Amino acid sequence: MFNVVLFQPEIPPNTGNVIRLCANTGSVLHLVRPLGFDIQDKALRRAGLDYNDLAQVRVHASLDDCLGELAGVRVFCVETGSSRAYSATAFQPGDAWLFGPETRGLPAKVLERVPEERRLSIPMRPGNRSINLSNTVALVVYEAWRQQGFEGAEPIQAPI
Repeated sequence: MFNVVLFQPEIPPNTGNVIRLCANTGSVLHLVRPLGFDIQDKALRRAGLDYNDLAQVRVHASLDDCLGELAGVRVFCVETGSSRAYSATAFQPGDAWLFGPETRGLPAKVLERVPEERRLSIPMRPGNRSINLSNTVALVVYEAWRQQGFEGAEPIQAPI
């Protein structure tokens, strides 16, 4: 339904958590090299292996390769310091979100490739640096899926 792009992810458990998230939401995970870990890393497998057969994971040699595969798809950057809140955006099936490496975020050259109105941020208290990568992905993906009425999800009984 959606596309999650992790640009040069560095921390295996974060990527493992995102694999689980993508499996549970029907999203495709795109990993852009270089990765800060071996794709067979134990920590990555421990966090996401039991969902590996349920998730669609694609590894790309470069951002250009990834964006080429996503040609025609709306791509959003999610980055600390952007002026538009992720929750103020009307998402569509097929949308893609590009997230940067945990320790440094997206480089300016990557941000420049995405129009200003598609650069999103998560509201935070002043003076804080960022939210954990896998938590950030979860917030954005679940907001987009909520906007689509959780299409494809198992029915959940409403609270009393």
